[in-house]
Amino acid sequence: MAKERFKLCVSTYLFLEKEDKILLHLRQNTGYADGNYSLVAGHLDGNETATQAIIREAKEEANIIINPEDLKVVHIMHRTSDRENIDIFFSCKKWTGEIKNLEPHKCGGLTFASKNNLPENTLEYVKIALSNEKSGQFYSELGF
Repeated sequence: MAKERFKLCVSTYLFLEKEDKILLHLRQNTGYADGNYSLVAGHLDGNETATQAIIREAKEEANIIINPEDLKVVHIMHRTSDRENIDIFFSCKKWTGEIKNLEPHKCGGLTFASKNNLPENTLEYVKIALSNEKSGQFYSELGF
């Protein structure tokens, strides 16, 4: 029996860090995981690098400017949901601009939360990626 084929989606996620906290994004009106916390994130639009994608998403979603040299890939996750996902998690501790929710139609708010005490309604794969990053595990697989 052949396995079902999934659409492959490459996404970038931002661990924007301030002290011992990380910026969370409350999803709303998206049709996926609404009411749960995630990260500033997005899909590659095509004809852009993962670094360019997360810089674009940070500007579009949170009103901040990030220089490529201030980003570091800290975790890659290959997971399945209703599709197959390659998730690239970047860490960043330096940016310019005032953090502001520029997508109130998709985001119920941006807030910094303790990396050691995330809200219960944080997406599970985000919690796993953060835990793996803290332990130095660069790659993980989920849902297979």
